[in-house]
Amino acid sequence: MRPLHIALAALVAAVWGVNFVVIEVGLGHFPPLLFSALRFLVAALPAVFFVGRPKVAWKWIVGVGLVLGVAKFGLLFIGMDRGMPAGLSSLVLQVQAVFTALIAALALGERPGRVRVLGMAVALAGIGVAAVDEGASGPVLAFVLVIAAAACWGVSNVLTRKAAPPDSLNFMVWVSTVPVLPLLGLSLLFEGWDRDADALAALDWSGVGIIVYVAWITTVFGFGAWGFLLRHYPASSVAPFTLLVPVFGMSSAALLLDESVSPLRWCAAALLVGGVALTSLAGTRRPRPATTEAAEPQPAGA
Repeated sequence: MRPLHIALAALVAAVWGVNFVVIEVGLGHFPPLLFSALRFLVAALPAVFFVGRPKVAWKWIVGVGLVLGVAKFGLLFIGMDRGMPAGLSSLVLQVQAVFTALIAALALGERPGRVRVLGMAVALAGIGVAAVDEGASGPVLAFVLVIAAAACWGVSNVLTRKAAPPDSLNFMVWVSTVPVLPLLGLSLLFEGWDRDADALAALDWSGVGIIVYVAWITTVFGFGAWGFLLRHYPASSVAPFTLLVPVFGMSSAALLLDESVSPLRWCAAALLVGGVALTSLAGTRRPRPATTEAAEPQPAGA
């Protein structure tokens, strides 16, 4: 890769890593489900008018929109609102690679090789260490919610592979149109009209900046740049940069939020990132015959 494009890939990883800090700050402005709905609303508008018509069937857009947008982001935002730290969230979400490999083995017939199985075991060991650390210092329910979000992300990754979108930005913008109404409905049901109305009435420039960051910078710029890189380089060259996301996430949380990182958490980070690297970059055994094209890999900061 050219040095400029290496810098671009690192910048995207940094944007996605810092996104977890922005989410934590944003949860001080908005209830979690309303916040997630606003993120997708602003990501979809006005971008949906500039990316062209959908390039995959609507069943994939709706399916990924519900699993990724409603389930994954809803659980993530609620988990962080319940006390899951930003840096740890950026790390624990990486277990989505393990869920993706397991679900792909069941749904797509992809048999993981020995190196990938080893990577999954190492990553799960990292989750175990992180669970022990969080159980000793933080709310367990919040940790479980983020793990559930990672599992939903794994499902959405497999659906995305089945959809095989030729343009990741076009796909994500149209996917972003799906969760808005379901999330708004869930917010009104569980968070209440009064809480939502108070949050919107108190909207200030910092709240606007937060929404712009999580919607346009993280989604539109992030996926646009990522898609550009994938069109010019093999996925095997671009995908490893996603391993920098938890590095930027934990570092920015420590610097900006004064989030402490215990020795046990560093151990969990080493195991999880190493395991995800083995799981993501190792090959698979010959799968059963299939006609589905490979989609662009889902980045870790989606």
